[in-house]
Amino acid sequence: MVFLEIDMAGNILIPPDQLDTKGLLLHKAIILRLLQDIASKKSTKEHGCYVAVTSLNKIGEGKIRELTGDVLFPVAFKCLVQKPCKGEILVGTVDKILKHGIFLKSGPYDSIFLSEKKMGDYHFVAGENPVFMNEKRSKMEKDGMVRFKILGFRWNEVDRAFQVLATIAGDFLGPISDF
Repeated sequence: MVFLEIDMAGNILIPPDQLDTKGLLLHKAIILRLLQDIASKKSTKEHGCYVAVTSLNKIGEGKIRELTGDVLFPVAFKCLVQKPCKGEILVGTVDKILKHGIFLKSGPYDSIFLSEKKMGDYHFVAGENPVFMNEKRSKMEKDGMVRFKILGFRWNEVDRAFQVLATIAGDFLGPISDF
């Protein structure tokens, strides 16, 4: 997966009970709130999935909100993000097997669809534990590992996540067997 470090800016709201005259405790409260805010966002269309805040570059002057007494601090920071890229080769774990394809999970992405049409010579074998198998007896089964290439992706605003379309057409792609 491609990791990028990006510059970001935002506002952090600190409630009055977390304000302290000692600057170090205020600094800690701002960092904790920033981490909570990034974790709750999960991901965005523009940046991808938020992985970690790597540095807090600047804390601006706080402005008191008159009604609540909360203090709003503008902050500038760097954040590590992960965004899918077309053509990128990844390894995923088989999560669900359906007649028309497989759903994979890889890193923060849990909606990667590998269509039966993009599997080459693999075909669906129904049963209690369905699998996709080819003539060489190589198979893709639940919890198995698969190396795949990203064909495309789109942002789903409702789930606030990327939906990824994959293929195993290509050299060295497909199920990864344990030797």
